Amino acid sequence: MKWLLSLGALMAVVCAALLAFAMLVLAPDLPSLDAVTDYKPKIPLRIYTADNALIGEFGEEHRDFVPIKEIPEVLKNALLSIEDSRFYEHGGIDFIGVMRALLSDVTGGVKQGASTITMQVARNFFLTRERTVARKLKEIMLAYRIETALSKDQILELYMNQIYLGQRTHGFSSAARTYFGKPLQELSIAEAAMLAGIPQNPARHNPAVNPQRAKQRQILVLKSMRRLGHISDAQYEQASKEQLRVSSSLQFDVHAAYVAEMVRQSIFEQYKEQTYTMGIKVYTTINKAEQEAAYESLRRNVMAYDQRHGYRGPEAFIELPADEEARDDAIDDFLLKHPASDMLFAAVVTEASPKLVKAELASGESIQISGDGLRFASAGLQAKANRDLKLRPGALIRVMQDNKAKARWQISQMPEVDAAYVSLNAQDGSFRSLVGGFDFNRKKFNHVTSAWRQPGSSMKPFIYSAALEKGFFAGSMINDVPLSADINESLRWDPRNDDGKYDGPISMQTALAQSKNVVSVRILKSIGATYGRDYLPRFGFEASKHPVNLTLALGTGAVTPVQLAGAYAVFANGGYQVSPWLIQKVTDARGKLMFEAKVPAVAQEESRVIDARNAYIMDSMLREVTRSGTGAAATQRLGRHDLAGKTGTTSDAVDGWFAGYASNIVAVAWMGYDDPKSLGGREFGATLALPIWIDSMRTALAGKPEVVRATPENVVNVDGKWSYTKTRPLTIIFMSLVRIRPIRRSMPAA
Repeated sequence: MKWLLSLGALMAVVCAALLAFAMLVLAPDLPSLDAVTDYKPKIPLRIYTADNALIGEFGEEHRDFVPIKEIPEVLKNALLSIEDSRFYEHGGIDFIGVMRALLSDVTGGVKQGASTITMQVARNFFLTRERTVARKLKEIMLAYRIETALSKDQILELYMNQIYLGQRTHGFSSAARTYFGKPLQELSIAEAAMLAGIPQNPARHNPAVNPQRAKQRQILVLKSMRRLGHISDAQYEQASKEQLRVSSSLQFDVHAAYVAEMVRQSIFEQYKEQTYTMGIKVYTTINKAEQEAAYESLRRNVMAYDQRHGYRGPEAFIELPADEEARDDAIDDFLLKHPASDMLFAAVVTEASPKLVKAELASGESIQISGDGLRFASAGLQAKANRDLKLRPGALIRVMQDNKAKARWQISQMPEVDAAYVSLNAQDGSFRSLVGGFDFNRKKFNHVTSAWRQPGSSMKPFIYSAALEKGFFAGSMINDVPLSADINESLRWDPRNDDGKYDGPISMQTALAQSKNVVSVRILKSIGATYGRDYLPRFGFEASKHPVNLTLALGTGAVTPVQLAGAYAVFANGGYQVSPWLIQKVTDARGKLMFEAKVPAVAQEESRVIDARNAYIMDSMLREVTRSGTGAAATQRLGRHDLAGKTGTTSDAVDGWFAGYASNIVAVAWMGYDDPKSLGGREFGATLALPIWIDSMRTALAGKPEVVRATPENVVNVDGKWSYTKTRPLTIIFMSLVRIRPIRRSMPAA
């Protein structure tokens, strides 16, 4: 009995000593509670479309702040069931919970931690994770102080927004989007239980990295929820068997990486490093549906071009070790260096024959490719294929699933060619979609804003517009014969039509529709190269980027896709120059407005750069291009009669373009190699860029009525071709001076 008294006395002395140590030594050094009473979480920069779809996030920590009242009960119940079931009953230290945890350890029951939510808040905000008596005492003291300063809901709100949950995510809202691609409000019981199981050990219970351990932890959470009456037996059975689709990275609502990067750079210029922590939200002018359609169209048509031009062989090779475990490790390391490009996956060949190829994916899945799936790479499966082309064990290939039969795989390849697409609101210049290249992660260079390329024939409408100011009209007859025909001798520069065909006297409208090179040069020669070049800045072009010679008519200068889109907007909107803009508004983490764009007023006379009559006649000629000319496929496939635009192909088919518009949407598509080279002798703007434009505009124009433009005053129609009434006499004079030579035709192009 005496020894019990002695032990009790000793424990009292120890407790008194610990209390004195805590009050005299630790208490004075306890940190201020400002971090929790004035909580300012590090929230990343987030970027959205105009219709509120997330397109980008930048910051060291993926985090949202969600008020406690907006957190669903199922998630709160799941978390408290496993972490702190008596949270709303204790005062920060759960002595009953401590005893229950000890008893559970002894009896082998469901394990529960002895640290309360409040203690975890104290530790996460103020303390290290070292296991010392001093640290534990500080944690207890801070927990009591936090319980005094904040309500239970405020403490739980802090915890659920601050806790680390793996994959750089902090807080449950960000974790829900990262792992399941959905907001908190849409979580199922099974998903909520999976997330609630992570905090104890974010590495061990990470569902993307350790799915088996995460599943085991999820079952413990579900059992606790059932035991505490938060779910029924039936709900438990259903949730425990639910198959969850878990992602390993943050999922965005739309593919717009180039847009997100443009915004990031703009915001960083103003806010520097705070850009990534203060919770800025940027709302762009991008339309989600149009952006996604543009992305899919560009990738699909780049892949189609690449497939037309044949298989180039495996991307790389690796020597596979004989030992199976070593081989698996080597394949894993190799594939890490060759990430997937959307649905175009990298794989390492393990077996290869003319009828069957086996390969390993980065996921560890083994796939088999046979039949039609081998057709594209059949040359690499021939016995006599050269070593660089041959498919053999260790070859790195690209594979994708068949669109019609998802279970079937087919060999493809990463394209070398690149492309760009941009669309604007022709009235105010706001971006509607922008795809700067095939794959942002592979090549971050934004071709829409930064690629200076020769525009080819897509430049001709601006020379024609200049000619209208000099007395030409849509019906003006120009002699379509080589320039050398006028003098019956060879010239140092004698431009030719792409198809080798010459039609003699043809109207300006027909010449533009058929993209006649010689006619364009004759027109520029008539109005003067200097005048033509000096006319271009009206459309937003840089004069210094264009030559002062007759090659200007064939687009030998340099433009960017977005610059060309802005220029075509002048024809689309009746003659007004627009400046492309992207950011609609910016708010802080709490939704307070920080910036809002002033939408440019439509049709202000100070922004008029060409006469309304000029714009109208050019529009009529550009519509003819899509009705009967090089862009006729647009009308055929879209079934509209208000389309207008122009194809463009540079010398040796180095660049392919289509620029056009309808219903106040102007868009430009481009395709080419970054290291300029020919795209192929049978490739043109109509085969390269126009398909991208058509597939993108199909979505952009869906449900929009066709536009019929009102005819301006002093414009007349003669035989289906428009002209200024005041310039018709000048046109007659010009026509009488056209020197008609016998038409010389060459053989059609092959």
